[in-house]
Amino acid sequence: MKQKQKAAFLDRDGVINIDHGYVSEPSQFEFIDGVFDACRHLQQRGYLLVVVTNQSGIGRGYYNEQQFHALTDWMKAQFEAHGVTLTDVFFCPHHPVNANPPYQIDCDCRKPAPGMLLQAIEKYQIDPSQSLMLGDKKADMQAAQAAGVGRKVLVLSGQSLTAEDQASADEVWPSIKTALELV
Repeated sequence: MKQKQKAAFLDRDGVINIDHGYVSEPSQFEFIDGVFDACRHLQQRGYLLVVVTNQSGIGRGYYNEQQFHALTDWMKAQFEAHGVTLTDVFFCPHHPVNANPPYQIDCDCRKPAPGMLLQAIEKYQIDPSQSLMLGDKKADMQAAQAAGVGRKVLVLSGQSLTAEDQASADEVWPSIKTALELV
């Protein structure tokens, strides 16, 4: 039987880039300091890099799926230029309330639901217990918990977090850059 792989699940806005709210084009995309070094380090440690991102801006009509894919292709190219391969990017365009049809649904992919992580686990034969989640919201930690992810890390480079939010994580780091010391 093939050895299952481990993954670092990464939220996008607030973990990879500064969360400016509904980022939809490269000119708005500002990488968080140290993200390339941290991701290269994780990759060298044998982690697949899988981005799992809620993108209700699509459902809300702020930008469309083509614009999202164009930005994702650009982002992946920036990582490649720094010697980092993003294995895949999973996104959820839905919102249960604030979205236009066909996106206004209560889905199983929008974090805190674990759908995107479960899709990746299935697609890439990932062992969630050996994996980690890097997110900036309690919803990221809840999705990771529901998917059985072994190490849940909240980074402080995105949202302001309450003590309750922080309690949902196994570890709290200043930013993804901390991976260089702790992984």
